[in-house]
Amino acid sequence: MGIRRVGVCLKPDQPQAEPVVRALRAWLAERGIDVAADAQCAPWCGVEASSPSALAEGCDLLVSLGGDGTLLSVARAVGTRAVPILGVNLGTLGFLTEVSVDEMLDVLAGVLDGRATLVSRMRLSVLVRRDGREVAQYQALNEAVVAKNALSRMIDIEVAADDLAVTTYHGDGLIVATPTGSTAYSLSAGGPLVLPGTGVIVLTPICPHSLAQRPLVLPQASRVDATVRTRGSDVSLTVDGQQGLALEDGDRVTVTRSPHPVEVVASPVRSRFDILRTKLHWGER
Repeated sequence: MGIRRVGVCLKPDQPQAEPVVRALRAWLAERGIDVAADAQCAPWCGVEASSPSALAEGCDLLVSLGGDGTLLSVARAVGTRAVPILGVNLGTLGFLTEVSVDEMLDVLAGVLDGRATLVSRMRLSVLVRRDGREVAQYQALNEAVVAKNALSRMIDIEVAADDLAVTTYHGDGLIVATPTGSTAYSLSAGGPLVLPGTGVIVLTPICPHSLAQRPLVLPQASRVDATVRTRGSDVSLTVDGQQGLALEDGDRVTVTRSPHPVEVVASPVRSRFDILRTKLHWGER
């Protein structure tokens, strides 16, 4: 991987990260690598601020400093570009941000000399149609959620997979998740843990009225159509917890595997099971 320019993105309101950013900038400069930065850390890098999308357009690698939410934002800025992301967690270990601050420079060295492993994280293409017209389109790294708003009653969501009727979910909503997203909202709603690279789409109902409506795992090639029956309630689509829009009765949300995965630099010192044990406290009494 030829790295000539690195973009640095920082979680907002993190003044304590200044020493980390300055050390990163100095380390890269010593190796003749140009540095670009977002508005949060540009002053510490001595460069003009660039938007996340501009960083994705002009850099060979993006370093995301923060947590999983920060990396989700960076992935959204990457869009359809094939720019790898190194997620560095400024706090506790994350599911997406696998590298600690203390490990950051060693992992970067591995990226530069070709020792690093890139993991391709599946994304979802999310398309909203209203009265036959396309009204919105998104890329989801974690999940797309169709759900009622706080003060609304239960809603109905008619779901089909590849034009075959699956069921009508009667409850608070539905999560359509990637393997990456299986450790996020879907897990909290009772969905299964799925390792990245498994190649599936997970349907997890939110508080279904029927206990028989359980999470469902579909092949990654499936096309999922979810038609909303609001029953007079306010309903929203939320993508990765950061984007979305209000849905109307009869809106159809179509979810398919995106042709544009996100490339993430994997931790060289811990496996997926190490991360799951740490985050989920497996084996503790």
